[in-house]
Amino acid sequence: MSVMLALLVPVLVGLVATAQSDVSAAAAGRGNAGLSWMNIKDTAGVRLSDYAFTTNNGSLLHPDNTALALVLQLEFSGWLVIVTTAIWIIGYVLSFQWLDLFSTALQGVADALTGTIATPIMLMTAAAIGAFFVGWFVVRGRPAKATAQVVTMLAVAVAGPMFLAEPLADVLSSHGLLSEGRDLGISVAAGLNGNSTPNPTQLVASMQGTMADNFARLPLQVWNFGHVVDDQPGCGAAWSAGVSAGKADSLKENLKHCGDTYAHATAMNPGAGQIATGLILLICGTVLVLFAAYLAIRVIWAALDTVYHGFMSIFGFAAGGFVYGPTQTFLIRNIVDGFIAAARMAVYTIFLGVYVLFLGNLFRQAHGQVMAIFVIGGLVEIVAILQLRRLSNGLNRGNEWIANRFALATQGVRGGAGGSGSGTALGMGEHGASRGMGVGSIAALAAISTIDSNPLTGWIFQARSPLQYMARRRQHAERINADLAISGWPMEQQRRLELDRQGYEYAAERRRRRSRGGMGLDNALTVAEMLDGVIKAGAPSANAGSVLEAIGVDRRSINRALRVMEDMRGDTSVNPFFYQPLQKAAAAVHTAAARHNSPDAAAYQAQAVVSIGSWRGKCPLPMMENVEMDFVNRVHGVWDSPINLRNAVTDAEWLSVHPDTLRYLGHELGEQARDSGYRFWATPDDHHLRDLQNIVERAHNLDMITGPLGRGPWTY
Repeated sequence: MSVMLALLVPVLVGLVATAQSDVSAAAAGRGNAGLSWMNIKDTAGVRLSDYAFTTNNGSLLHPDNTALALVLQLEFSGWLVIVTTAIWIIGYVLSFQWLDLFSTALQGVADALTGTIATPIMLMTAAAIGAFFVGWFVVRGRPAKATAQVVTMLAVAVAGPMFLAEPLADVLSSHGLLSEGRDLGISVAAGLNGNSTPNPTQLVASMQGTMADNFARLPLQVWNFGHVVDDQPGCGAAWSAGVSAGKADSLKENLKHCGDTYAHATAMNPGAGQIATGLILLICGTVLVLFAAYLAIRVIWAALDTVYHGFMSIFGFAAGGFVYGPTQTFLIRNIVDGFIAAARMAVYTIFLGVYVLFLGNLFRQAHGQVMAIFVIGGLVEIVAILQLRRLSNGLNRGNEWIANRFALATQGVRGGAGGSGSGTALGMGEHGASRGMGVGSIAALAAISTIDSNPLTGWIFQARSPLQYMARRRQHAERINADLAISGWPMEQQRRLELDRQGYEYAAERRRRRSRGGMGLDNALTVAEMLDGVIKAGAPSANAGSVLEAIGVDRRSINRALRVMEDMRGDTSVNPFFYQPLQKAAAAVHTAAARHNSPDAAAYQAQAVVSIGSWRGKCPLPMMENVEMDFVNRVHGVWDSPINLRNAVTDAEWLSVHPDTLRYLGHELGEQARDSGYRFWATPDDHHLRDLQNIVERAHNLDMITGPLGRGPWTY
């Protein structure tokens, strides 16, 4: 897509320029009427509007040359428009011709405004208000401030009539601040370029000529002929004469006669590489236009900003300058801005002079490598735009600092500790904030937010907050919730939640009555039984504690039981071939053994008993007539060792034995583990712990062998 745009945009511009050139050709035989009015000339005196891309236009026998020539001509026309416009913008802005277009009208408006505002009654009123502040400072014991106010009022009274006589003369006249600043910058720029007697008009034309050479003449020669024709003795004049004559054949012959046969051959044989070269020139030319436009915006903005502050100074000299505080600061700021505008003109002009001087030296040192320097020049222009922006921001900060220092002096206040200038005068805070995301912007955003959240706005736009993301969908969701509220669904949902809670409490009370720990709510086994019952009743683990607390269980006991349960879950194996209730019981016994001497040992022992009870509940007594006791006795003899158990009983025997035989083994181990668990709870010594561990280990040995077979005591 980017390649297509790079091809189409210059072609469209070239079509317009070519059409204009055809009109001019019909009238004068040469030139481009769309560009000739700019009157941009290079240092040889050739107008850029007369430039032409000389090539072999082909014929019916050579249609490929015809196609190449057409694309190149269109590309050249678009490039010439871009480059010429950029160079003209720079010269036009620095010449200040644009300011002459509306200077007379502005001066007339300023005179009318002065006649309306600067009246004797306004002057007397403002002076009376200023005198009041003088008296107030004297009464308050601040003679320094009173003196500063008197001096400021006298200065305004003396300077005011001179300014109000011709309000904008110091800005818009030929000897005004803007023009003087521009002339100073031109003098410095001229000195940098080796001219000790500068003339503003001549120097602007000289800058345009240098830029025309660097950005139009030399790149066009490299594009058209593969090298700089001006480097060949006599060929530069021959090229200028041919271009001025407007005859392509004459230009080719001139180059051939001056001895540059390579240029003549290149012009007679166009190639596709020239199209790519043209694209590079177009990109770099666009960057040049951006630089020219940015410089123009900065210069014109500074000038119009100065005009604005000139108008505002009328109010200050007519009345505001006599009144202490922000109104005097407003006048000082406007005066300082006028002088800083002259500095801006000088700085911007010097910046442009240094920029043109640098590029000129860069091209002179290129020794024919114009395309490489042209690309580098494009990068330099991008950097120049960024540097110019930083320079402008620095001038803004300097402007504020100077205005603040003058305002502090008139208000009789030192500029901070040690005179460092850290203080802020009355009336400067809002101005400084207006340079960025300050008070005004924040207030505007707050106003927008207030309007957006207003119920009336939401009603008008049929959305709760129309500027917020997905406002209409949220409004739709709120309507659905409102309809459900009207229909009684929230009440029905609350009723169901209450019934669930009652069911959880019933399950907890049921386990409490069955617990061997007793009915006391301070017993660890009772708490563990109740917690297990609530969770098995379907209560989420996050809500189980609140159910027990509602019954009356101490919160510390609940937290302890929940922590022990999480430890048991963390130690439980997740192997899908093993029986999970047995694995939980084994993990609970393991954690109880590991924390046998901890302060929470009772809670871990209780969890072991409860987990064994859950496992034992999955082991019902089978039908004894189906139990093969011989097989059971064989297992009894070797079930303490998984190796002996695997060697004594084959997988085929496990798969062929009656299921009730396996159930009997599971029921037997479950009963033994339950009884051993309660003995360990009653007397938690090492003997009962080892006995419980042995029983659980036997069950694990059986599960480890029969579980993967899919036919064990609990997995049949």
